[in-house]
Amino acid sequence: MQDLTRRSFLWTSLAATSTLAFGASKPANAGRRPNIIFILADDMGYGDPSVYGQKKFRTPNIDRLAAEGLRFTQAYAGAPVCAPSRSALMTGLNGGHTRVRDNFALAGGHVGYKGKEEIRRASLTPEDRTIADYLSKSGYATGLMGKWHLDGYDPDATPNRHGFGTFKGWLTQTGSTQGYFPEQRYDNERLIDIPANANGKQGRYATDMVTDDSVAFIQQHAGQPFFLYAAYDAPHSPYIAPDFGSYANEPWDDDEKTYAAMIERLDRGIGHILDAVKAAGIDRETIVFFASDNGPRSEPTPQQTKVINFFDSNGALHGYKRDMYEGGIRDPLIARWPGHIPAGRTSDLPTFFPDFVPTALDLAGAPAEHTDGMSIRPWLLHPELKFADRFLYWEFYEPSFEQAVRWGKWKAVRHGRKGKLELYDLTIDPAEKNDIAALHPEIVARMEQHIRATHTPSAEYPDPK
Repeated sequence: MQDLTRRSFLWTSLAATSTLAFGASKPANAGRRPNIIFILADDMGYGDPSVYGQKKFRTPNIDRLAAEGLRFTQAYAGAPVCAPSRSALMTGLNGGHTRVRDNFALAGGHVGYKGKEEIRRASLTPEDRTIADYLSKSGYATGLMGKWHLDGYDPDATPNRHGFGTFKGWLTQTGSTQGYFPEQRYDNERLIDIPANANGKQGRYATDMVTDDSVAFIQQHAGQPFFLYAAYDAPHSPYIAPDFGSYANEPWDDDEKTYAAMIERLDRGIGHILDAVKAAGIDRETIVFFASDNGPRSEPTPQQTKVINFFDSNGALHGYKRDMYEGGIRDPLIARWPGHIPAGRTSDLPTFFPDFVPTALDLAGAPAEHTDGMSIRPWLLHPELKFADRFLYWEFYEPSFEQAVRWGKWKAVRHGRKGKLELYDLTIDPAEKNDIAALHPEIVARMEQHIRATHTPSAEYPDPK
């Protein structure tokens, strides 16, 4: 235990001093502050991009990001489902502290309807702060194109009220804005019609709208520092695409062709965003991140399981979306910044969504804020740097309470509030097949200690009495 305590002290010291050691009070480049683009796929598995091992379809633009930047092999989302993962990304707080910890809420929040089903959802409140709040106060133009998913059923919890100067997309509370061919869409807080999709027509595809709006935002704000959050829906279910694209003649079922075509459209959109940055002459002033919000398989149906297994969308990892195992939370993450981030490199630094807020603030030379993450800027610029072990924490409530902790090579998973911790050594067992908790009681005890210190009940997610 003395060695474990010493390693924890080393990590705490590193986290506390890295801002000073790497000059976070100034932007990483001596000239203008860098633009920051975060591109987020929805339910795209760790094994879906070709650069992460996909063999049956191609992702040339995601591969281009990796060839020109840094690819992470041990990066994690904020949660195994959409809303809490995005809450961790936007607030920099982990599942034990962030406002939205599930797609649903146990209490508080607001009640609304998904179809005919009554649902209680949590939403960001006026006291919650996002990376867009912080960067807009530092002079950045801020834009969100696509999926927000942090409004629940609260009309006041819109992106424009949480730091985004421009919002074009859809909200959870407005059914007419949802789907791949929505009849309406938000332009900031104004609801506008999409005539091309009226009365069941399928004229404008949501993926393409996110791309077009992102490109327009880049063109409009190329002369000033900006933060762009391009939050695609693809390849979240239902599997819908305008056509089968390059895969029309493959000897696959239609579901597989559609899934591949959805990712092809997403990948093409990423290429258009990169081309827009280059055309604006701001390639070397723009850092681009790409990630997915959680593991694959939107719902555990036979249809979706068949598609995901056909493509090995979770790679060699165990689990899917909604699982605390690696297949549910480990995701692709790539960062590209020509002239700053070395090209064609990989990193095994364990990192998760709460790291984005301190990293973005560090890159922007903006004041540091309280988060559960750390700035990974030093490792972006110098992937060869050593790193000390630290704790990464997740919790989740659907269909029952789940927790997970990563600490160095160790990964612990708990099912239920009183379940025993499972323990895995990810260096030799990345598929989490062999629970070795009984062999390492001292590690389990340390994990338990961190869980107790990190989990905090909230108004929306109270502990049982």
